[in-house]
Amino acid sequence: MSWHWIDNDQDLNTVLAQAAQATVVAVDTEFRRRDTFWPEVALVQLCFDSEAYLIDPLAIEDPAPLAAMLTDPKIIKVLHSASEDLEVFDRWLGILPTPLFDTQKAAAMLNMGFGLSYRGLVEALLDLTVAKDETNSDWLLRPLSAAQCEYAALDVTHLMSCWHLMAAKANELGRLSWILEEGAAMSPGGRGPLAKFKSAWKLAPQALAMLLALLAWREQEARTRDKPRSWILADKTLAELARRPPQNIHQLADAGVPAGLLRRHGEHLMALLQDAAAEAERQPPSPLLPPANARQRKLAKRLADDLSVIAQSSVMNAEILMPSRELELLAREASGESITVPENWLGWRAETVIKPMREAARQAAMSGELSF
Repeated sequence: MSWHWIDNDQDLNTVLAQAAQATVVAVDTEFRRRDTFWPEVALVQLCFDSEAYLIDPLAIEDPAPLAAMLTDPKIIKVLHSASEDLEVFDRWLGILPTPLFDTQKAAAMLNMGFGLSYRGLVEALLDLTVAKDETNSDWLLRPLSAAQCEYAALDVTHLMSCWHLMAAKANELGRLSWILEEGAAMSPGGRGPLAKFKSAWKLAPQALAMLLALLAWREQEARTRDKPRSWILADKTLAELARRPPQNIHQLADAGVPAGLLRRHGEHLMALLQDAAAEAERQPPSPLLPPANARQRKLAKRLADDLSVIAQSSVMNAEILMPSRELELLAREASGESITVPENWLGWRAETVIKPMREAARQAAMSGELSF
């Protein structure tokens, strides 16, 4: 295994020019995100064939050629559990790597396990143990040690070796296009901060409007100040302010608003809450979906058995076919509720998973065992 340190634009352009005819590249990033909202990119690793390149983003002045390579439709980008890497590239370069082969998703689609770690993947496919010595390194420090560089280079050289084995199996099963479709659907950001408030559906319209207003303000503040959301206002404080709206600035403090934030934004927060409550009287926010009821949960549990049958016949992990929350969504649909169809119900899942699962849900709902 050999690696090359790239810390100037000329060398970066040379490497990318030499790799212009490549059809695949393994990609990884190292970053820090301890006390910031945005990930701070510290290193980008690339592997073409067996050569690894460690790109120093702190020294590169013009990363546009790298962005162009990462979006070249002729080159497959291989990453493992890419969601955080996507945030890095979205923030730093304003792009998302495409086409994307995520080896964690691919492992589930090739029946190797759901949520398989990078170490687990390397051990399963290459019979190698990945060292953990540099896992918690400060990658923003310069110069990086030889041990750090070797660790970083091995990440992408091992990933390239895994790609060759996984691509062969994916092609054998006719699933390469499915895996790339999964990669194309990936985006940074997750389900959003509202997802943490499991009981928000119980809130009255005014309280819900205030919670939504506070979440939007905190999100903007966290992005602007580049600080974690919880450093601005804790979730517990947001929930308390929505449930028990303060009547004055002193009650903001009682709810847990930090003193410094109170000085800077106390009056603004009071006005924000009052405006949200007034707007909710004129136009209440759309109610949030409550949890599935007991009958729907029972149907979802029964549908899990049908999903297992499809998974076995497809030689694929059930969790990648349909997560449990979507089983409940199927149950809601079968019970007559109007649902918003997830985007991942289209594409390769439409015929393979969704059509037979909808029919199973319909049959179960009509069977008489589960009345709605």
